[in-house]
Amino acid sequence: MKIINKPILLVEDDQVDVMTVTRALKDINVTNPLVTRENGEEALNYLRDPTSEKPCIILLDLNMPIMNGIEFMQVAKHDDKLKAIPVVVLTTSEEQQDKVNSFNLGVAGYMAKPVDYRQFVEVMRTIDAYWTVSEMP
Repeated sequence: MKIINKPILLVEDDQVDVMTVTRALKDINVTNPLVTRENGEEALNYLRDPTSEKPCIILLDLNMPIMNGIEFMQVAKHDDKLKAIPVVVLTTSEEQQDKVNSFNLGVAGYMAKPVDYRQFVEVMRTIDAYWTVSEMP
């Protein structure tokens, strides 16, 4: 990531997926700190905490308990302090309606989680490459 001192927020309830993202980021030499929260409600609490550093990007699963990814985006993308933070959906959902809802709510990207680890690393490399060259306001 271009802004290496800012954290990446991973909103994911599956601990295996958290470990996979952590490992993939390490394998592609991303040094940003990784902050994880297990659902949208915990992520909003983190983002609204004045002592928490705002992330440079949010990696968001959709299928989570308490507050899912779509519900999270419905709140975050209508909050003036949060709406500019780019959100990339990283999910197993291949439902067309999830994709439509995500883009209607302003996500920056929608990536399916590959089962194969090497393919997963390539997805993470693509996300990193894009956000390294992308200009932020």
